[in-house]
Amino acid sequence: MQRRRGRRLAIAMAAAAATFALTACGSGFSDEGGGNGGGGSSPGTLTSSDDALTVMIGSSGDAETKAVNDAVAAWSKDSGTDAKVIAASDLNQQLSQGFAAKKPADVFYLSTDALAGYASNGSLLAYGDQLKNKDDFYPSLVSSFTYDGKFYCAPKDFSTLQLIINTDMWKAAGLTDSDYPKTWDDLEAVAKKLTTGDQTGLVTSGEYARVGAFMVQAGGNLMNDDSTKATADSDANVQALEYVKKLLNEGVYKFAADVGAGWGGEAFGKKLGAMTIEGNWITGAMSADFPDVHYAVVPLPEGPAGNGTLQFTNCWGIAADSPNQKAALDLVENLTSKDAQLAFSKAFGPMPSIQSAADEWKSNNPNLAPFLDAAAYAKGVPTAKGASDVVADFNSKIGSLKSGDPKQILEATQKNLEALLK
Repeated sequence: MQRRRGRRLAIAMAAAAATFALTACGSGFSDEGGGNGGGGSSPGTLTSSDDALTVMIGSSGDAETKAVNDAVAAWSKDSGTDAKVIAASDLNQQLSQGFAAKKPADVFYLSTDALAGYASNGSLLAYGDQLKNKDDFYPSLVSSFTYDGKFYCAPKDFSTLQLIINTDMWKAAGLTDSDYPKTWDDLEAVAKKLTTGDQTGLVTSGEYARVGAFMVQAGGNLMNDDSTKATADSDANVQALEYVKKLLNEGVYKFAADVGAGWGGEAFGKKLGAMTIEGNWITGAMSADFPDVHYAVVPLPEGPAGNGTLQFTNCWGIAADSPNQKAALDLVENLTSKDAQLAFSKAFGPMPSIQSAADEWKSNNPNLAPFLDAAAYAKGVPTAKGASDVVADFNSKIGSLKSGDPKQILEATQKNLEALLK
């Protein structure tokens, strides 16, 4: 598989489940697909056999595929259990087909938006509480993969959003490190100074997976932390979208589509925007496509409620119908160990999902530390069954936010989310 660049890189990367989880098509608010698999094991018991394991991943490219293949091969050699890695061309479709045929992969990448659908129809093994390293995962990531009170699967890595600044443009505008924005007012002020000619101060993708960071900074989000209550029409969210609308109308903030770019990282790389809001996956796109652009990663400014950002993650799902769940669990524990996660990070860039790896990761990646520091306050995206369809509809409205009514947009989204919970 050839490495996917730009927008496709952001979509495919695990932590960028932002887009894995939030770009589902359709405006009908129906359930995600899921297999017909069921059964599984009783709590605390696992199936065991001599069967080989199949591991299905959605890869960002050659580096990720090789890293996972190498890790699985090393585990297979040590454990004596054969295992094969399949890099899916369309992960969601191939997972669904496997479940429907009652021949699912034993272990697989699973996005937050797919969890509820597969968990509710019995396709997944809820093995989270059996993990030896359960307490090492960031609590917010555990929450993202908890459904109906059960911790289903081990978060495999994650990403957060932070502010990316073109340092050459920053200096040209007479700004220094002391001018890095600390508040919304600061962000507006520097965006004005950085807007000139064809250069806009801030350019991001026009979607919840970016604009939602402002909602969290205001103290809101589309749903509560465990996605059991819709909170889209909160005063905090209205305040956030009104702030974004203000900047859009001032011309100091534009969406990528409005400057002819596919996503914020492309606009930033092409120097159409002096700042963008992206996750740590942008580093791969910049080194591959825009190696001459100099940039710094700094924390997003605080909003009315303080620090806030969004996080994105995938987990290692295990099929309830797997005949060798015991080996599958052992493999997942190996793949989420400190050594394995740091090796994955070095190979293709994701941040480890376990707290014990934080200090070493930041030591290895000092310029990217703000991404990991945000784990303390980042909020997850909605995980309720069917939420991705609601978010897709919300995204279509955000695109016209400049002339739209934030309150009306959020009230419509509130109704759609509430419908999922009935």
